[in-house]
Amino acid sequence: MAVDVVVNCNAGRLRDGSELRLVLASEARRGGAHLHETRSLAELGRVAREIAARGTKAVVLAGGDGSYTAGLTAFARAFAGAPPPTALVPGGTVCTIARNFGMRGSKVAWARRMVRAACADDARIESRPTLRTCDDRETDCIGFIFGAGLVGRFFEAYYASGVRGLGGAARLAARAFAGSLVSSPLARTMLAPISCQLSVDDEPLVPRAWTLVLASTVRDVGLHIRATYRAGEENGRFHVVAGGLSPRALGMQVPRVLFGRPMRGDSHLDRLARSLRVDFEAAETYVLDGEMLRARCVVVEAGPVIELLLPPRA
Repeated sequence: MAVDVVVNCNAGRLRDGSELRLVLASEARRGGAHLHETRSLAELGRVAREIAARGTKAVVLAGGDGSYTAGLTAFARAFAGAPPPTALVPGGTVCTIARNFGMRGSKVAWARRMVRAACADDARIESRPTLRTCDDRETDCIGFIFGAGLVGRFFEAYYASGVRGLGGAARLAARAFAGSLVSSPLARTMLAPISCQLSVDDEPLVPRAWTLVLASTVRDVGLHIRATYRAGEENGRFHVVAGGLSPRALGMQVPRVLFGRPMRGDSHLDRLARSLRVDFEAAETYVLDGEMLRARCVVVEAGPVIELLLPPRA
């Protein structure tokens, strides 16, 4: 069986004529892989079903963080719950997920190494846990990082501001957390608590107002913030971190989470879990791997353990 390279042509660095996309096409031809260029979820679903029907040695997903969510979800459905061995090639602007799995330096060089390793059958294979999220709008997805409260409002501000990329996101976050010390309008908006009921492993928690809600199977949830410092410790469980801290108190936690240390303070949740349920008072934004969604209720569970392909060690 051959390898399948699936490219999200809508991703920021995979538009028509981009160097990264040309390299992926060239390496797919060189390695005898099937190349699939997709532009919609419907097209991605059709490709996943076709690949499942004939079988594959491995799938290389190229796109942004949200592309991985879409791809893993489509392949989990097509392959009866368990995606085939999968490699991730970053083609977005921030690349949080790929960075968690070792991507550094040139995206073009990583893409070349990854496709060659998958085609030559000499890639390393690591088992990695995922999340599965289901909401009351029947959105059912596989991913790595779930966030609400601060996370949802950060992404709303990020997309509204027009800034893009790691640098733009970092500047926006720095403004918000610096502003938390002086109660700036941006900080008050982004760090304001949301009213919701959290239940972890079927245990309802108090309080009902939370500034931050995170669940992750990777430690860096973006911008080198390692709030979920125990993520990936166990297959079948993910790290949940939530806090009802004031904006100023939350801002004071930044040095700790940058170094992967537990946050401090009352009204704080920090544990490994198998399930998390979030019931909002009204429809709220939540985020899965950089994709914004809205719902009144979201259930997060341990997702399938995937076979992640990585380049051979140098």
